[in-house]
Order: sequence, then structure tokens, then C-alpha cells
Amino acid sequence: MALVLHAGNTNKNAYKALIAAEYSGVKIELVKDFEMGVSNKTPEFLQMNPIGKVPVLETPDGPIFESNAIARYVARLKADSPLYGSSLIDYGHIEQWIDFASLEIDANILRWFVPRIGFSLYLPPAEEAAISAVKRGLEALNTHLASNTYLVGHSVTLADIVMTCNLVLGFSRILTKKFTSEFPHVERYFWSMVNQPNFKKVLGEIKQTESVPPVAKKPSQPVKPKDEPKKEVKKEPTKPKEAHTPVEEEEAPKPKPKNPLDLLPPSKMILDEWKRLYSNTKTNFREVAIKGFWDMYDPEGYSLWFCDYKYNEENTVSFVTMNKVGGFLQRMDLARKYAFGKMLVIGSEPPFKVKGLWLFRGQEIPQFVVDECYDMELYEWKKVDINDEAQKERVSQMIEDYEPFEGEALLDAKCFK
Repeated sequence: MALVLHAGNTNKNAYKALIAAEYSGVKIELVKDFEMGVSNKTPEFLQMNPIGKVPVLETPDGPIFESNAIARYVARLKADSPLYGSSLIDYGHIEQWIDFASLEIDANILRWFVPRIGFSLYLPPAEEAAISAVKRGLEALNTHLASNTYLVGHSVTLADIVMTCNLVLGFSRILTKKFTSEFPHVERYFWSMVNQPNFKKVLGEIKQTESVPPVAKKPSQPVKPKDEPKKEVKKEPTKPKEAHTPVEEEEAPKPKPKNPLDLLPPSKMILDEWKRLYSNTKTNFREVAIKGFWDMYDPEGYSLWFCDYKYNEENTVSFVTMNKVGGFLQRMDLARKYAFGKMLVIGSEPPFKVKGLWLFRGQEIPQFVVDECYDMELYEWKKVDINDEAQKERVSQMIEDYEPFEGEALLDAKCFK
């Protein structure tokens, strides 16, 4: 029995297996006349994948679903496949980047793209968080590719196939040149990959989108049919209301309670102005941004806090540690209007240390942040005494990503703004 792939011929998740097949010399047939929403709802399809997701690969030994699992299966059909590297550490790194491509790149591009085309509810704060997460993933990928042609080793592996297929949707539908130009090594890598013969045979010509798709309009309400003439019905005489029957009225919606931080006296520090200064300063950072921060800082309206991760001995894998910090920043999105933060991952070898600096509106860490973000309890928090010059200089160094920080190299620095 030949391998049969159930998916449309433009499904980016199907591309993974098809490109892997080109490298492995495996023949895969795409099922004919596949129609999404119809073909994947048949009893035969649901027997292969009960939740009806595509792609599904039919093999002589039974079906396989989930695109990464299918691509792994196809890559391993060739003995000593170069797609899995030449050593155990290569294998580990390939699996690492496959997970990264799925969890940090693909998932966040979809969180940005899908609401815009009307497939899920569009919420501006959620989009802002998704864009921030996409940038964070691309920054990490850009850093790695600054000194690497491929994700692992010196030739194409399954990690490159999965990463490129996940980036195809982004580049072709939502990541404009203006957006990707911040990540030149990612750009170089992507265009190099999609023009490899085995990639191009499956993907064809890829063109980068020129604009972000507009938010899809909500479907218009269906027009109600005109009522047929009502038959005259004899009205029964209405009974008088009982004297003490309360009249039921629709309760007026209660106003949304204000955040306590919005009730604080106005501050001379405009947080958005500081965030703009931080983002726009590209040179002379100490002289421009750091000086600007201390000129703007209002110790009556804001407070500064150091945080130190309590369980640094667990930080033995670099990308897991960075993902841990990234997840924390994602969950802190609820405080974006009231906070600015820097998180540093410190050390050139494990275990890595995680330390942070946070600027919060008010004199205490906001209670709603403590209540809603479970990561807060994973850190020791200490309020900064700006009258202590050593602490003040530490704040400046953390904002600046100064290296070496406290005598150690920086593995990563992430900003919440």
C-alpha cells in the first residue's frame, strides 16, 4: 500500500511530510479531491482521526495524525536519515527546534492571524500579546541564526522543514517586510530554505505579503422575514394585579469597577513616553534612554522592584529557561498598562540564573497581578531603594542589558513594555 496523505494541496502542515518525503526518497500520494469541511467529516476519516483534524497519513500499518508525528515517521523511513542528524545530541537539538517552531512560532502567528480573518473573536489586547510573542520567538530564532546557517548542524534537518513550513503562513499572510526586517538572519534563513530544490518542488513560489489582513467584519444579521398578518384573537379581560406584586424590571448593567491604580493621583511620569524612548533608542543607550528614565521617574507615583527566581538550580536547559521567562511575560500582559519590566537569563552554562527588574504604578506590587499571575510566587521580590547608589546603578544596568552583569555573561534579555 502506498502512503496516502489526507489534506488539501495548500495545507502548510501537509507540506512538512511532503518535503521530508523528497529528502527521504519516499513516495506519498495526496488524496484526490480533498475538500476541507467535507472530506474530513466522513465516517471513514473520523475513524482515522476522531476529531477530524488534518493531515492524516495512511500507512500499511495504520493511520497517523498530527503533522509533526507524520513528518517524523516519513523522515525515519530512510535508514540513517540525514534529517535526524548524526548523533544523539543532534537528535535532541532537532526535537528542541521542532517544539520551538510549533510552540513559539506557529502557535503565536496563528493567535495573531486567525482572529483577523474572522475564524475566532478579535480582541485588540489579545492581538497585542500575540504580536509581542511572535517578536519574542523571532528574536530568539534570529539570535541563533546569526551564527548558524541551519538550525542544527551543517545541512537541512527535519527541524528546518518544520520551522520553514510554519514560517510560510506568516511570511505569506501576515508578516510584512517592515515587520521581518527587524530579524535579518531569519529573513536570510527563510528565503534560503524555500528556494532549496526539495522545498520549492512542494511549496512553489512564495511571495511575502505586502500588508497585514484587515480585521474581518462581523457577518451581518440575517434579515427577518415580514410577519404574516396576525389573526385577530379575542382578548381575555386582564386580571387586576395584586396590590403587593412587585414589578419586575430589567436590571441596569452594573458599571465595570475601576482598577485601583486608575484612582491614584496623577503621576508626572507618563509610562508610554518611557516605553517609546526605550524602544526608539538605538545608540548611546546609557546617555539617552537611561538618563531619560531617571529624568522621568516619579518615586511617588511608581515603584521599582528586583525579582530573583527561587529555583535557579532547575534551570539546566537554556531554551526551557528562556521559554519559562517568556511564559511569565505573556501572563503578565494583564499589567501592560501599569508596568514595565526587564528579565535577564544569566550565565554561559547551566544552571542559569533568572533575575528581573519591574516598574509598577503605585508603591506596592499591584494586588491584581499577585492574584492573577501565578509566576509571581516563584520569585523573591525586593523593593528598590533609589537612594542607594549601588541599587540605582543595578537598575540602570538591567534596563541597559549591561554585560557582563554582576560578573556573568547574559544568555538572554527580555523586555516587557
